[in-house]
Amino acid sequence: MMKDHARLMQAFSAVDEIVGRKKLQKIIFIAKKHNYAFHEKYQFHFFGPYSEELTLRVEELCNMGFLKEYNEKKSGYYQYRYEITDEGRDFLASQELPSAELQPFLTDLNQQSSRFLELVSTILYFDSLEEEECIEKVRKVKEKQNYTDDECQEALAYIAHLKTLS
Repeated sequence: MMKDHARLMQAFSAVDEIVGRKKLQKIIFIAKKHNYAFHEKYQFHFFGPYSEELTLRVEELCNMGFLKEYNEKKSGYYQYRYEITDEGRDFLASQELPSAELQPFLTDLNQQSSRFLELVSTILYFDSLEEEECIEKVRKVKEKQNYTDDECQEALAYIAHLKTLS
């Protein structure tokens, strides 16, 4: 059970902090789709791929004192920020995990906007479809986001870029 928690801790350790619950969900989903050892189950939700398991694990890590969750009021809504604690670093050091090089991959993802990661993760969610069909599906399920042709092409190029990092 704690191996999955430790893998998440490894992700937080690689990037120092992640700002936003949606961004966290997308980063882990995209890493999973690129064959990093995350085992959370995902289903399609309002903002794209979502894992209740991930939400629960993060909550458990916060309750154990391994992660610190900060919530900041931002123009009418709360934004959550996650950082690994010293106790979390100690826990991570005690775990025997494969040393897959996560840092460059996750750092690159963490530098992207939540909106862009939502698009990328949604494309990856429907990656069993042909590219044109996939983009059509994304536009249908994400109609309110109004993704442009340029944004879709940028997301496809970014997915190709991520393959060079994984």
